[in-house]
Amino acid sequence: MYYKENELIIRPIIDKDIPKLWELIYKEEFPEWKKWDAPYYEHKQITYEEFVSKKESVINQENRWVIELNGEVIGTVSYYWEHKPSNWLEMGIAIYNPNFWSGGYGTKVLRLWINHLFNTLSLVRVGFTTWSGNERMIKLGEKLGMKMEARLRKCRYYNGKYYDSIRMGLLREEWELNSLFNKPAK
Repeated sequence: MYYKENELIIRPIIDKDIPKLWELIYKEEFPEWKKWDAPYYEHKQITYEEFVSKKESVINQENRWVIELNGEVIGTVSYYWEHKPSNWLEMGIAIYNPNFWSGGYGTKVLRLWINHLFNTLSLVRVGFTTWSGNERMIKLGEKLGMKMEARLRKCRYYNGKYYDSIRMGLLREEWELNSLFNKPAK
């Protein structure tokens, strides 16, 4: 199973993706993407061998897929259960290569991912958590019709400054009324 919009594809991770994912996520000690993706949490660089030894935990999983652009893996989309008994799911996106930031790819990818989540899981809501320093992620959520549901003030500390934690969410009925939902994938 995969979803496609023009040159973008999201799909489950397969064995051949492992070298590229390691390179994008763990090869560098201080990767550029980590400055935006929860930088207040430590990034732990791991060896390729260590990543390969854990590959079964990422291959063909429902909760983490790769983002592919013109045949090249550039990132991942994911979800986790905040509280499964009440179907409270949080999602995430990471485009690791800065050359693909601010080009609209994140919006397209999350549109595909939200459609997938609503079409395959019995959800009434999807959401994500970010921080006030990641303005691009907040704008992405707004473009997709998400609402800011919570702002926890000054609870994230990074580079000598406090930031807010931001929770954004979208209800199924809001998504179904949104014209982005009805836009056909190509």
